[in-house]
Amino acid sequence: MKTLAEHMAFYGCYHRDLRNRLTHFVGVPTIIFAALIPLSFATVAIGPVGVTPALIVAVVLTLYYIKLDLAIGLAMAILFVPLVWAAGSIAALGTAPALEIFAGLFVAGWIVQLIGHWFEGNKPALLSNLFQTVVSPIFLTAELFFALGLKRGLQEEVERRIVMRDFPGAEMTLKGARHA
Repeated sequence: MKTLAEHMAFYGCYHRDLRNRLTHFVGVPTIIFAALIPLSFATVAIGPVGVTPALIVAVVLTLYYIKLDLAIGLAMAILFVPLVWAAGSIAALGTAPALEIFAGLFVAGWIVQLIGHWFEGNKPALLSNLFQTVVSPIFLTAELFFALGLKRGLQEEVERRIVMRDFPGAEMTLKGARHA
């Protein structure tokens, strides 16, 4: 299994421009939220708790994120709670209105994403690796940690890996710079 730094470095290579990264802070949560709406239509009662496919997806993703990094994974769990709740509230409006809201949010989220990649001048990472759709939420959450001065070791590892991807042979330069 790849480490979080490996996933983030691959994703990060496609998201170097600040404007692109900022659009993703709007687009990615919007797309995730939109996707949770139709996943909230069906509910199965497990004891007193109603379980939806949206909840199952959120739990599975959260467990994966926790496996990659405990603190960031727990932050993702906290972020999923209002998204799953709100998606369920919209699904409760009925199929037609919920699908209209889903479609509007989903399309708007992708438009914002594509604008970001236009700034970047680069294709979306998911065109090279579809798994990046799973990586994008934790990438953004990790970016928030970095902005707060947290997870500096992870941030340095990701940047080191991006430099090596962008500039093969840079490892020798980086090693030489560390020993100088």
